[in-house]
This record gives sequence, structure tokens and C-alpha cells, in this order.
Amino acid sequence: MSVLLVEDDMSIAIVITAALEAEGFSVTHCDSVAMRDRLLADSDFNVLVTDVMLTDGDGIVGLPGIRESFPKMPIIVLSAQNTLDTAVRATDTGAFEYFPKPFDIDELARTVRQAALSSGGQINEIEDTPTPGLPLVGRSAPMQAVYRMITRVLRNDLTVLVLGESGTGKELVAEAIHQLGHRSSGPFVAVNTAAIPAELIESELFGHEKGAFTGAVARHIGKFEQANGGTLFLDEIGDMPMQAQTRLLRALQSGTVRRVGGRDEVKVDVRIIAATNKDLEPMIAAGTFREDLYYRLNVVPIQMPPLRERADDIEALARHFLQLAAGEGLPRHQLSADGAELLSRQPWRGNVRELRNFIYRAALLARDDIIDATTLDTLLVSQPRDVGEGGPASLDDSVIRWLADTAPGAGQVYDEALAAFERPLFSQVLRSTGGNQLRAAQILGINRNTLRKRISELDIDPDSFARRN
Repeated sequence: MSVLLVEDDMSIAIVITAALEAEGFSVTHCDSVAMRDRLLADSDFNVLVTDVMLTDGDGIVGLPGIRESFPKMPIIVLSAQNTLDTAVRATDTGAFEYFPKPFDIDELARTVRQAALSSGGQINEIEDTPTPGLPLVGRSAPMQAVYRMITRVLRNDLTVLVLGESGTGKELVAEAIHQLGHRSSGPFVAVNTAAIPAELIESELFGHEKGAFTGAVARHIGKFEQANGGTLFLDEIGDMPMQAQTRLLRALQSGTVRRVGGRDEVKVDVRIIAATNKDLEPMIAAGTFREDLYYRLNVVPIQMPPLRERADDIEALARHFLQLAAGEGLPRHQLSADGAELLSRQPWRGNVRELRNFIYRAALLARDDIIDATTLDTLLVSQPRDVGEGGPASLDDSVIRWLADTAPGAGQVYDEALAAFERPLFSQVLRSTGGNQLRAAQILGINRNTLRKRISELDIDPDSFARRN
């Protein structure tokens, strides 16, 4: 089933397209009366969804003629001109339905489905997936705000700073801007500045010449030059050392880079998108982040919402991750309604990344084709829990607390710390597999004999985790 969507606001078009494709429709989009009429003349569509105010005129004016030429094609009218006159005009054209903006996207999708069925159409049932070219899932109001900001930077090269907690999908925003923007034919180069040692970050970003330092046996082309003509995504920008910040600022200001050990300036044409989960303004006050670099990067800020603020998207995300897991060789499963409801009630402090990892684990461990609330509740038992008013403890916090409480003997810290970590790790995995050591070893990514040896040394009884009938 095909839908012709006529909408001149790209952000709204993206959201509508995602919603309708999730319902099984093939969507063709245009933004003008002229293009609408050409597409209708050249192709067959089952439903027409059109805005009123388009780039080249009033979208309602030509609808009576369209109704006459295509009497079986339902027409749905959208409009930000929320007046009685607009509603009457839409109704007079014989429109199937009229939606004033802002509207509920799920209600619109249901109405398009009803319109298609009313005309005798057949709809393909598919899972909720991202819009092609837009690697983001979600129809919630916070995500619609993100889509709107994305569309505003697609046709320009303004620097974007993506803000948000860890695991919210900041790199996906950068990918979407690149893929949908005018630089899509160029490279997309992502670099996690927090993962590069401080002494190597300048070489990674700007490159180096042969002999620039010990180990530089050949010329190395840096990320800036690799991204020439495309997009350079600088993740975890708040962790960049001050010296590298200075050189980055100079590169942004001049549009050139100088390789480490080199003399010549190399012209580069890149679009910069940076991201951080840190609050940079206090870091500026503390002298750990350059204020001038902050203003250079923060031209267009995009705030990614945490998952707790977009709980309406959890079910769609979960179903999407089940599809991805099946595509990567894990067993194929469906999510039940009560399972989706249970997932939507969880805090997901690790945001979308935590949900994704949990769904992959569920796909691996679930025994039935349908993953329901009972199965998920069992798996959630092993999820990290809140540890008091201070919130969930990080791994660093746990290690510090363990060292303070345990005081291992000299020369024994490594062995005792490893045992302290392995015992709960192996126990939780064995619990989740019902004591099945083969499956536990697969999850851990270690040899089964290694697992058996370690649980014996740690005095763990695998039979205690066996499920009782």
C-alpha cells in the first residue's frame, strides 16, 4: 500500500514517514503542489496525505479535481491554520479526515490505515523500524523535537553539539545529520576522543609525518583529512586534553590542519558534529574546557532526551532491537503486550544502550518464541539495581568501596579483586541460564572448561541455579 505525503516541513515529514512505514505503508514524499500533481499523474497511490500551506500554494485548492480523477483514493488533510474556515474547506473537498496541527502521530497512522482499508487495500504487517536513512526510532514528543532540530541543519554546515546522558543515541543523531544532509556522499568519520591516549590524540585527529616521533615509521593521515568532504563526529568532546582543544580550535577557525611534525597547512572541508554527556559550562569555570572552543562548537545544540522522558518509545525500540538481534544470528522472537508494558515501567538508567543490551540478552536466553512479562521479569532480576538515594553505583564506585572495605594483603590485590568480581558475575549468568554451563560460557565468551575451572576455584555450586520443575 502506498501513500503520497505532501508536507513542506521536513521534520514533520520524517515523523509521519516513520509512523506510516511502521504500519506497513510505502511512503513517497514531496513538498509542493506542482510535484504532488506530477506524482499523481505518474504513479498510483492508495492514500493522499497533504498539508494546506505548501511551498508553491494552497494544498486544498486542487483537491476537488484530484477527487474527481481518483475517486477511490482517500484524502487526509493536515493544517497548522487551525481555523473553522480551514476545517470547512477540507470537509467540502470530501476529505476522509482533517487533522489540525499539532496532532497525535499514532492517531494519524491509525486513520491512514482505516482510509486504506476503506478503499479495499491490503496492508503489509511489519515491525516498527527507523525511517530509511534515519537511524533513530521513536515517535514521542521529545524525539519529534530532535527530528525538527536535525532537519534545520541538513542544508547547512553549522557546527552541532549533541548533548545528553550516556546511551541516549548521540552518535545516531550525527549519523542522521550526515546521511540526510547535503554531505551524504562524503565520508562519515567518528572518533571517541575519550578512548585515545592524551599523547596520541593530536596524531589521530591531525595526522603525523614520518619520523615525527618514536614509532612514526610512516605518514599517517588524521581524522580531519579522512573526513574531507564529509562529516567528522567528535564524541566525548568533554574529555579532550587542553592542548588538543587548542589545536582543535585553531583547525575550526582556519579550516586547515598541520600534521604532527609537518610544516605545511592542509586545507580540509569538514562538517563538525561534537557530542558530550558532560556539562561543559562548569568545566569552563574550572579551567578544564576552553570557553572559546565551547562557543565554537555550541552553534546548534541538540539535546537528546533520556529514555525515562520518552517511555512511549520503549516498546518500538524493544521490537526494533529484537529485529536487529535476529539479523545478527540470535533466535527470532516476538514481544508480547504484557512484556512491552513491563519494559516501559523500567527506569533504564543506562538509557537506550542499556535497553538494547538487555533485549539482546533476552533474545539469546528466552526459550519461547514469544517473550512475555514472566520471561522478562526473570531476566530483570540480574539487572543492576539502585543502591540507595545516591543512585546506581558505577563500577569505579564499587571498586573503591571494595578496596576500602576489604583491605587485601600486599601482592594479593589483583587476585582478590578478580575473584570478587568473577563470583557475582558467574553467579548471575548461571542464574539467568538456570545453571546451564554451556550457555553461560557462550554468554561470557569463554571456553566451557575455563568456566568449570573458575567456578570450582571460586566454590560456586552451579546446581544451585538449576531451575526446578
